[in-house]
Amino acid sequence: MLLSVLVLAACGGNSQEDVLKDLNDKWNDVKGYELDASMEIKTGTEPRVYDVNVWHTEPDFYRVKVTQQGEDVTQMIIRNKEGVFVVTPSLRKTYKFQSEWPKQNSQAYLIGALAEDLLADEKVKMEENDKSYIFTAATRNNHKSIMPTQKIVVNKKTMLPTSVSVLNEAQEEQMVITFKNIDLGMQHKESEYAVEKFSDEEETASASAEVVNTEFQTYYPTIDWATLADEEKVAEEGSERVILTFDGEKSFTLVQQPIVYDETSTLPVYAPGDPADLGFTIGAITDNSISWERDGMSFFIASNNLTKDEMIAVASSLTPGGLK
Repeated sequence: MLLSVLVLAACGGNSQEDVLKDLNDKWNDVKGYELDASMEIKTGTEPRVYDVNVWHTEPDFYRVKVTQQGEDVTQMIIRNKEGVFVVTPSLRKTYKFQSEWPKQNSQAYLIGALAEDLLADEKVKMEENDKSYIFTAATRNNHKSIMPTQKIVVNKKTMLPTSVSVLNEAQEEQMVITFKNIDLGMQHKESEYAVEKFSDEEETASASAEVVNTEFQTYYPTIDWATLADEEKVAEEGSERVILTFDGEKSFTLVQQPIVYDETSTLPVYAPGDPADLGFTIGAITDNSISWERDGMSFFIASNNLTKDEMIAVASSLTPGGLK
């Protein structure tokens, strides 16, 4: 009987520790990779789907290109030897960060970061079926307080991820990454990560140095704990800026206004903090503020009372129209 048990044990599947080690070795011990994925964001009133293309070359060159399906707007996060940049070619806008991104901000479309997520979570759980390993692990990104859990599905044959579902506290899907192609070993030259290659990639369509969309709907947060105390409209240089003040223990100020497009601006603008992938756009976050651009509008939140996660929660909840 003891011999039978030993034989069965020897014939059994790989342990969770073995699988995690194999994944980490395969996903991280490469000189580079390129992948294509789709990203569906379900946090708004209507789901949004984005095409994502990632380049990574050792030791720490990255380029993440995100394009919303059905919209001619692309954003890129680029890390090269000069620093970290966020580029929006259609607006001719480039922001430069003094940042260690992505080391301090895991992203579900970076497979090296996924492997590190799995190793970092002492409570990670593995299930399996005939074709896949399914891991449930904690997230480690900017959304971790509102989306604390992720399910990572790995193909047993290729040992590569096929999808990642990011869940809220109610275990509801908020974001889904579906990997379409992963080319391990693919390396891009250092010169291919130059920001200039991408900042001029698209011509600015119908943009000028004048304000576009001077009439706009005010955006309001739809989270329960945001209590509006004051709303002020300020007109300046033909544009209108709206300043919303929220009071209480979690007080903050929200400023919004139409984006000014400038065809002549090509130099990078220095941005404080770190790049913040909000799902629907890439912004900039510090300990006391977050800023981003979306739908022809620029937004800025400042607070001494909100955590980074809470600022992201406010940003993610904004909806045009009346206060809910």
